[in-house]
Amino acid sequence: MVSSADESVSEQQPLADRGSNRSHRPNSDAFRTFIASAWAPRDEPKVARARVADHARWRRDQIAERFPGNRLVVPAGPLKVRSNDTDYRFRPHSAFAHLTGLGTDEEPDAVLVLHPEAGGGYEAVLYFRPLASRDTEEFYADARYGEFWVGARPTLDELETRTGIRCAHIDELPDALAKDAGHVAMRVVREADEAVTAQVDAARTAGQAQAENTTAEDAALAEALSELRLIKDEWEVEQLRQAVDATIEGFAEIVRALPRATEHPRGERVIEGVFSARAREDGNGTGYDTIAAAGEHATTLHWIRNNGQVRAGELVLVDAGVEVDSLYTADVTRTLPVDGTFTDVQRRIYTAVLDAADAAFAAVKPGLKFRDVHTAAVTVLAERLAEWGLLPVGVDVALSPAGQQHRRWMPHGTSHHLGLDVHDCAQARREMYLDAELEPGMVFTIEPGLYFKADDLAVPEEFRGIGVRIEDNVLVTADGVENLSAALPRRPEDVEAWMASLRD
Repeated sequence: MVSSADESVSEQQPLADRGSNRSHRPNSDAFRTFIASAWAPRDEPKVARARVADHARWRRDQIAERFPGNRLVVPAGPLKVRSNDTDYRFRPHSAFAHLTGLGTDEEPDAVLVLHPEAGGGYEAVLYFRPLASRDTEEFYADARYGEFWVGARPTLDELETRTGIRCAHIDELPDALAKDAGHVAMRVVREADEAVTAQVDAARTAGQAQAENTTAEDAALAEALSELRLIKDEWEVEQLRQAVDATIEGFAEIVRALPRATEHPRGERVIEGVFSARAREDGNGTGYDTIAAAGEHATTLHWIRNNGQVRAGELVLVDAGVEVDSLYTADVTRTLPVDGTFTDVQRRIYTAVLDAADAAFAAVKPGLKFRDVHTAAVTVLAERLAEWGLLPVGVDVALSPAGQQHRRWMPHGTSHHLGLDVHDCAQARREMYLDAELEPGMVFTIEPGLYFKADDLAVPEEFRGIGVRIEDNVLVTADGVENLSAALPRRPEDVEAWMASLRD
């Protein structure tokens, strides 16, 4: 990879100066003149209003209505350094993506501002760094943003057409924030971009509008933005279907690659790599770090080292999801017999988890509580653990707040909301999440599991080193639930038949 820095400059710079961090400014005036000349006219891209634009407009209306008279500042976030002069691939903050409909990697440092209007309502303005002309230093000298180095960005007109939002240069943001700062309350998504948050705080102070509870006011905005995503609209559900479908294709690729994985000293990496390739081909990438946990590693809930061997006769737990270009992600888990056939013990544990998942599915109906899904699943698991003689107390005691002994082998929640974030809506209030009634349009996971560690002396030796999780993505409908990932086999006999068909 070619170096992108001739000089080192602090990352903590004003938004307008961020492009100067990695500069290739030549000293030669002759070169400056030459590099800016003799370029063919750019082809005019065909830009149309995006399908998501109307949905995004409705979302902006909802959040503005929640905070009337407030200036709401929602940054996309900056590029983040991976090492020295290389950045991570950019992904905008989820709240920004939700309110703009933008999901690709072309708008680092962009900021959406909802400006209140005197007669009520608001004006949305998208501030970003547009495409620079070829006679500017940015074009050829800026290795972080320049077209010569990283490709062309959209113009103001192009992004305005796509989003339906008035667009302005990022250089105009400070003045826009300072305008009427003494009379207009401001709220910002604080964690999205430190530099933008500092600008908002400075404008508050300069306008003598700095209140003691500004942090709480900002937290209320983040909370409201999170809750706005609890019910998915038609377009969002479509994106999630695409993400799930691509994920299912990724699991098929994994099965095909299992023979190669068993021959590799780090077979888990083979699994991870195969799925990652599918995610990049069909979408933006993976929605989170893939868990490819073979054998005893499957008993570690967040196993992402993926450096272990994959052995015949053992299980491999794969927790993976494709994030599509709109940034909506799937989150699916299957536990697969490496050689295509479950042993009797593996099947017994797997079936217990499947029965728990089925009980959770049966608990998904509008009007029931989100927490009821978890209760249904863990009740089945506790009963099965009791049948196997593993619980030191009765099922009722184990499930009581004072008991919880079943959590030794099922320590996590059964469900979480899914969308732009793999754990979506995480800043929503408890009464809007765990204690909320299920409503049509909610999308979440169902993912019970049992995990028997290799050194767990409280379980039979034949159980030790076996971890099983089955995870599906579900949509609450008017009369029940739809399993979005139903095309990926779940029942042990179906899993075996599916794996065999892929190896023929």
